[in-house]
Amino acid sequence: MGQKFSAKFRKLRIFNASMGILHLFQAALMFLLSNDFSLSVTNTYPTGPPGSEEMMSETLFSLRIGPLVALFLLISAVAHFLLATVLYDWYVRNLKKNVNHLRWIEYSLSSSIMIVVIAMLVGFSDIGVLILLFIVNASMIFFGWLMELYNQRTEETKWSPFIFGCIAGAAPWVAIGIRLLTAFWKSPVGVPDFVIWIFVSIGIFFNIFALNQLLQYKRVGPWQDSLFGEKMYILLSLVAKTALAWQVFAGTLVG
Repeated sequence: MGQKFSAKFRKLRIFNASMGILHLFQAALMFLLSNDFSLSVTNTYPTGPPGSEEMMSETLFSLRIGPLVALFLLISAVAHFLLATVLYDWYVRNLKKNVNHLRWIEYSLSSSIMIVVIAMLVGFSDIGVLILLFIVNASMIFFGWLMELYNQRTEETKWSPFIFGCIAGAAPWVAIGIRLLTAFWKSPVGVPDFVIWIFVSIGIFFNIFALNQLLQYKRVGPWQDSLFGEKMYILLSLVAKTALAWQVFAGTLVG
């Protein structure tokens, strides 16, 4: 039994290294092939008394989208390389307790950057709103982390962190969806198809992450093996980041 588990962990080590290479390769391509397309980050503030519609908006800076996309790929690459090398023993010890701390740290950064990119593509630019979207999404990830930490020490699965995480995770998508629908119905130029596909595809992937954790703790089929769930997290991360990166590239960064 011990040798069987050791072989599984060795395969997982190779798998992490392979995923690190794939993420790093894509990050490099984003840096090298992207154009200078950028979106403004603004600060909007009232210029009249409370309740008035007198507002002023100023551009604080512009964010180049290519490097921002490359950044969330690079963060994943670094995490995978760390788990395959210097943090491997720590990784194995924690997986035996059904926890992967670094996964949640990485997701809190990379997926929150992804949310900010999507939000900016549908027209959110105010720095306060972007910060809130980043933090709310990161909170969803922290609840996922808490789900693993909390249930290490309980015989019966406690679902509160999972439920709270789903609520927090839904909030950015509701906000983005409202903005997207408003633009779809009221904008004279409509919404670019690639933005709609990003919203639909990445929204689905984000929900599948939650489904993966649900199936892990329900111990359904192959998810009875916690390492299967870990591999699913890794694959989902790769596919979601790849899908967002290349849809953004095709829509805005070519040339």
